[in-house]
Amino acid sequence: MLLKGILFDLDGVITDTATYHLKAWQHLANLCNLTLDAALESQLKGVSRIDAFKLILAHNHSLDRFSQAQIKQLCDDKNDYYKSLIRNMTQDNILPGISEFLISCQKNKIKMAITSASFNAPQLLDSIGLTHYFDHIVDPATLVRGKPDPDIFLKGAHALGLLPSDCIGIEDAVAGIRAINAAGSYSVGIGDKHALCEAKLVLPTTAALSLTLFT
Repeated sequence: MLLKGILFDLDGVITDTATYHLKAWQHLANLCNLTLDAALESQLKGVSRIDAFKLILAHNHSLDRFSQAQIKQLCDDKNDYYKSLIRNMTQDNILPGISEFLISCQKNKIKMAITSASFNAPQLLDSIGLTHYFDHIVDPATLVRGKPDPDIFLKGAHALGLLPSDCIGIEDAVAGIRAINAAGSYSVGIGDKHALCEAKLVLPTTAALSLTLFT
């Protein structure tokens, strides 16, 4: 393929905030007397806050416990707690190989966008000093549906002035891989090859990323 653009997830691809997210979800679960176990944790990756909280509620057979307004407020509370945890993140929190990969992409005039469900992406990129590499950050507030719907990747490609087929998408979550595939881009998974078996290419870590894989 003639690679023209790359659509990046943020959490688990650029930097690892999964631990902070889980701490924040656990904090909320404790406040609401809900159970959050290891079997559920992987399902929370790559989906919106409200969808993630509904997964926790469903796991606890409590979908009808809160109104939509209460769910939104609780998710906002979770996000405030999460932001307090990530406030002190630095370049030390960039995942292995990512800085080098971004430099290589920029030198080769590859356009890049962030396609993350996180509303905190701009703040997080500023904290770790990577904002200047990206041509666009998709605003999750503009999405009708979250991952695995392809909307965010379609918007990312469009914002770069490219066709989805001109881009690769890099994700660490099943929902994200499905969204990339549905958008018509080439999907690259970071992590376990069995869990991410729907990806066109799976790499064990971000350190394995290289433009030579796609050119």
